[in-house]
Amino acid sequence: MIGRLRGELVSKQPPFLLLEVQGVGYEIEAPLSTFYNLPEPGGQVTLHTHLHVREDAHVLYGFASESERGLFRSLIRVSGVGAKMALAILSGMSAEDFARCVMNGDTASLVRLPGIGRKTAERLVVEMRDRLASLPATAAVAGGQQAAAAAAAPDPVSDAVSALVSLGYRPQEASRLISAVEGEAERSEDLIRLALKATLK
Repeated sequence: MIGRLRGELVSKQPPFLLLEVQGVGYEIEAPLSTFYNLPEPGGQVTLHTHLHVREDAHVLYGFASESERGLFRSLIRVSGVGAKMALAILSGMSAEDFARCVMNGDTASLVRLPGIGRKTAERLVVEMRDRLASLPATAAVAGGQQAAAAAAAPDPVSDAVSALVSLGYRPQEASRLISAVEGEAERSEDLIRLALKATLK
């Protein structure tokens, strides 16, 4: 695995850049958030990288910080979210803004990103909520949002119903979905995940 590269920036044309490291040119794809921090060609660059292996190609992705790479790696673990979509998310909003959208169930902002539909936005909200607290770029935002939610809505069932309503479900439908899985989990996040999974069957 290629984890980090340092070398001379040869060219940059989003989403691609070419980095020369000891005579070897690495073609790298990067989000716009990384491009904003790049010097002009000829300057020295250090990138944290992720090697994505596909059947037809080995693609190298580069990021300005470890926290950006960490969020990218968490995103591609979400069902239906590939590397291209993860790059689009990182290009379209900061890690902190993404964390706020997830913690607030703000799917409306997520669907404005290229390639993100309603169902994908809902999966991002459900599957990324628990992961954000372990990522340096989003831990503070996630922790603050979770603490506020815990103080305001300590009842996991009510919290789960409210979350589904914020995702666009009617209150009666949200209550019915959560009631159907209420005995299968204790945390609101798990109740939401089970309820959404049931709707996909």
